[in-house]
Amino acid sequence: MLALGTVMLVQAYLASRDTADRAFDRLLESASLSIAEQVKRQQGQLWMDLPPAALKMLASNAEERVFYALYDAHDNFISGNAELPRIDDGQGNMRFTNIQWHDMALRLGVRRSQLEGWRDRQPFEVRVAHTREGREALTQTLFQGSMLRLIAMAMLAIGVVLLGVRMALMPLTQLRRAIRARDPRTLAPLDLPLPRELAELRETLNDLLARMRRVRANQERFIGDASHQLRTPLAGLSARAELALRQNDPRAWHDALGVMRGSADKTARLASQLLSLTRLNNPESMPEARDIDLCDIARQAVRDALSSCHRAGIDLGVETPSHAVIQRAVQWQLAEALANLIDNASRYGASRITVRVGETPTRLEVEDNGPGIPEAQRLLVLRPFHRGMEGGQGSGLGLAIVDGIARAHAARLTLVPARPNAESQGLRVRLHFTEDSTP
Repeated sequence: MLALGTVMLVQAYLASRDTADRAFDRLLESASLSIAEQVKRQQGQLWMDLPPAALKMLASNAEERVFYALYDAHDNFISGNAELPRIDDGQGNMRFTNIQWHDMALRLGVRRSQLEGWRDRQPFEVRVAHTREGREALTQTLFQGSMLRLIAMAMLAIGVVLLGVRMALMPLTQLRRAIRARDPRTLAPLDLPLPRELAELRETLNDLLARMRRVRANQERFIGDASHQLRTPLAGLSARAELALRQNDPRAWHDALGVMRGSADKTARLASQLLSLTRLNNPESMPEARDIDLCDIARQAVRDALSSCHRAGIDLGVETPSHAVIQRAVQWQLAEALANLIDNASRYGASRITVRVGETPTRLEVEDNGPGIPEAQRLLVLRPFHRGMEGGQGSGLGLAIVDGIARAHAARLTLVPARPNAESQGLRVRLHFTEDSTP
């Protein structure tokens, strides 16, 4: 509205100035015509007797200065109170222009005419000019009237707009109050009548609340499962310690300490996996991805797990290209995924584990010769705390963490038999990175 008002004010000023020019140009035209009617030929020369009324019509309250002059066909000055310049361009008997003359801004009108006698029709020019005070005064008067009307219209428009905006935003105010008045612990859908323009916003909020309810339900279930998983080894540690305290034989104490150490290691591994899963489920803690070499990640994962696999009699190896395989990813997440896959394979009966890096397409693989996972169980094992086989030593979080890391990298996770035609099929877990796999 401010920009439009500025344009309208400029247009009003130009229109007022044009109106004032047309009005005073008509006075110049009338004055020049009155002067031209008084031009006579006397003793072979042009002569005129200027009546006072011819210039009085140009007078106004602004007290302009008025000039006139008579010129013959050869541009010779005949009579007048000032020698005014000629106008070389323009058509017609009457022409107007703005001039700067003796440090004064003038409006000049030039009339071409000729004597009306039948014997002599000698041409001549009547030049009349006056200063611009009257024009500017009339322009200001007209512009002020237009400006007052525009200001009144603008104030009315602003009032109407403010009222309309207030009425239009009233449903949003009701929605804001309804949300603010809700118990922060409830995620029930909003039941508030709104106009159809805001109904979509209400449905979007309800959809968000529904997703938050599902997330909270998953979190509560995860917390319950995690509490149960941690309580069991801790209870075992407590029972084993109490039983050892009742013994007097140092060998019994030594055996109890060995069992307690294994339980502590298992509990520490479970806690570490729970922290990793929590970090993956928190998008605000997602670090920035960068270009990394998958071959370095694979070799480091094998080095970290080599000692534990060697003690367990597991053949652990790595197969990588001779050159770097670059992928944009989060380094610690891929390292965590490989560590979990190697740990799962070692806990579920594999005697040979191979970590591979492939290209075209870019991929990470962990292959083992263990019992494998039946096809009907391959989706279930991706859930937290679901073990692939009864009696397994794992916590049921390894593949869930790997699945979360794959989704964070927009990669495709596949679980297929390592040797489909063999008696022991084994398992091959593959992270297949697409071209746009960027976290």
